[in-house]
Amino acid sequence: MVASAYSRSDFDHTPMIVFYEMTRACDLACVHCRADAQHACHPQELSPAQALQLVHELLRFPKPPLLVLTGGDPLKRADVFDLVEYAVAQNLSVAMTPSATPLVTREAIERLHNSGLHRLAVSLDGARAETHDAFRKVVGSYQRTLEIIADAHDIGLPMQINTTIGRHNLHEPDEMLDLVTKLGAILWSVFFVVPTGRATASLRLSAEECENVFKRLWQRTQSHSIPIKTTEAPHYRRFILQQPRHAETAPKRKMPPGQIGTNDGKGILFVGHTGEIYPSGFLPIECGRFPADSIAKVYQDHELFRELRDGDRLHGKCGACEFRNLCGGSRARSYALTGDPLASEPDCIYVPDGYVQENDHAEHHQSVMRSSRGQRGVALRTYPE
Repeated sequence: MVASAYSRSDFDHTPMIVFYEMTRACDLACVHCRADAQHACHPQELSPAQALQLVHELLRFPKPPLLVLTGGDPLKRADVFDLVEYAVAQNLSVAMTPSATPLVTREAIERLHNSGLHRLAVSLDGARAETHDAFRKVVGSYQRTLEIIADAHDIGLPMQINTTIGRHNLHEPDEMLDLVTKLGAILWSVFFVVPTGRATASLRLSAEECENVFKRLWQRTQSHSIPIKTTEAPHYRRFILQQPRHAETAPKRKMPPGQIGTNDGKGILFVGHTGEIYPSGFLPIECGRFPADSIAKVYQDHELFRELRDGDRLHGKCGACEFRNLCGGSRARSYALTGDPLASEPDCIYVPDGYVQENDHAEHHQSVMRSSRGQRGVALRTYPE
């Protein structure tokens, strides 16, 4: 896998993962959807020729990033198979996150596998059908997801399972880990809600609840070998480093790629369906637009990307934290809740030694004032293109 050759020293010049939102068209209406997906394709989404051009643009990075095709539902695009084949021919590893709809047939999975797809990632947001289907707003979505996983397993295509943790399944992480392990996933990616798109703040966990989930994940993984990666919860890395280690009894496991310190705009880059270049899909500050702007140049040189990669530029307790380079807090959540992408992580319980917590109250007040005076909180924070 490409990520195995990637290290923190690569952050400044090459993203580890590039997400390409092929379309926002999707037949589901999930309550947390970052993309706020639609039933039909946008008339101005990147054309098949531009999608191929995007792949070629990624070759400008010093190291080849992992390309993740996402959406919406990438299988809504007829050119998705050709795009996978072309990217693989350019020596890129390609993964995909389809929606659990009838489009993900056994034949489609087999064709993706034959085209060279590296991994398929599907979402499973509950340990039982009632929980998952209520979250996905489609009865039968849970069963359809299990069928996709079974088909991928039979075909030999490696499978990753993504789970959004929120109020709907806060009681199920233990059962979820058992299920994910039983289903033969090679990685469990646990998403923590960022209020953007359709996702509302009511789905979000408190800092204390996040810490409790971290504890449960950590305790259960002592007897499970499956790697766990958290998305938009980099403070899980801080939690792991604070736990006592017993090397003689702990099972040997491969460290998930996200544990090396990736974050929004830091080893991560997102290209939207009409070419918008973002630090991540959860941090919707447009820093350029492909194909007019070079993806590589935006990642390497844009002021916001450079700020996000520098832990010393973080504000409040995140900037004072000894874990700021490995963790750094969710920049997307900070932006969504304060209007400042460099503000303290709102959902982290940890306070660095000697840090005066009152400082964060003043910072939060200033961020709220910025947010109230500017669209999406960035009117007073401008970045050159």
